[in-house]
This record gives sequence, structure tokens and C-alpha cells, in this order.
Amino acid sequence: MAQFFVAHVTVESAWTRPYSWARNNISDLGNAHCAMQSEPEPRYICSPEHGLMNASFIALGTLLVVGVFFTRAMWRRGATALVARGLLACAGVGFVLAGLAPADVHENQHVLGALLIMAMGNIGLVLAGVGLADDVPGLLRWATCLLGAAAITAFGLFFSHRYVGLGMGGMERVAAFPLLAWALAAGVRGLFHQATRLVDAPPRRHGAQAARS
Repeated sequence: MAQFFVAHVTVESAWTRPYSWARNNISDLGNAHCAMQSEPEPRYICSPEHGLMNASFIALGTLLVVGVFFTRAMWRRGATALVARGLLACAGVGFVLAGLAPADVHENQHVLGALLIMAMGNIGLVLAGVGLADDVPGLLRWATCLLGAAAITAFGLFFSHRYVGLGMGGMERVAAFPLLAWALAAGVRGLFHQATRLVDAPPRRHGAQAARS
């Protein structure tokens, strides 16, 4: 997930006209052509390193899908956890679609990708707070629910063009970044948890030693 933020900063720094987190969409970084855009807000877009951003979208989505299916130990059994994981995987597919279909090339497919991320992904985030396993710290479970609820609210405001002083790009980030922050936190937690299990595991005995005992 960290590669996305590195790519974001790298690509925006290549703009000759300053890129604004408040006035520009995240998708503007992946637009393939230089042009004036009128919707949803007027702005000039020219992203010389759009290929890097779209590759980052695809990598992010792929890693998210893979992560959802290889973190079974973090989840409870049952329908809630299964649905949450499915919706989070849909968000991963949305990132891949957004990278394969830049907004100024295949607008409808790109919008579908954005909906998978900010609608289905954020609903999955709320459900994840309930579906995470009992050994996951309660603070992380509560934070997951709150992040999802905040992101869904932000998505509704963004979709209705109500930016409450944050700007179009700012509100979009409030709707999209909580999922990325959660995925990063869950990944770090999973790595530390796995490392702790390896450290605490009893040493394996060799065959001859095991036979003697």
C-alpha cells in the first residue's frame, strides 16, 4: 500500500501546473491526455507520469485482493466476515479497473472502478470491524468501523458535490484513503503477529533427537 503514496507524490511532482489535493481528483494523476476538464469541477489536467500512477493503481488493487484472501487468520468464521472480505476484494478489483481504464479514456469503466472502491469497499470496511477475529485488538476493530462510516459519509458528500470546505479532491480523499490506511495497518499488524508466532513457537527437534525422547 505504501507504494501508492510514493507513486502519488512522484506523479504529482511531475506536473508543470501545481497539482492540488483540494482541487484535483486522484484520478487526474492517471489521465492519459492533457486537456481542460469541466466535470465535476473545471480544471486543467496534464499528468506526464500517468503511466506510473495507473501501474500503481493496478498493483494496489492486486495486492489488496491477494491480501484479503491470504489473511484468513485475521477473520472470524461466518457470513459477516465472508461478505466483508468479498466487498474488500471488490475494492481491489476497482483499483485495477481504475488503472486499466483512465478517466479520460474509458470514463464509464473508470467510474465503475471508483464505485467499487468508495461504495462497496467502504461498506466492507464497516463490516470488517465486526468480522475481524477476536484476537485482533479491540481498538483496531473499532477504528475499522469508524473509518468505514466516515468514508461512506464522505463518499455521499462527494457524490452529491458537497465538499464542506475540503474541495472536490479533499472530499474524495476522505472517501478513499481510510480503506488504504486500514489495509496498511492490517498488513503491518499481520506481519508483526506472524513474527511473534514464529518467535514464540517451540524449536523443532531433529529426527534422531525426537526419536530418543
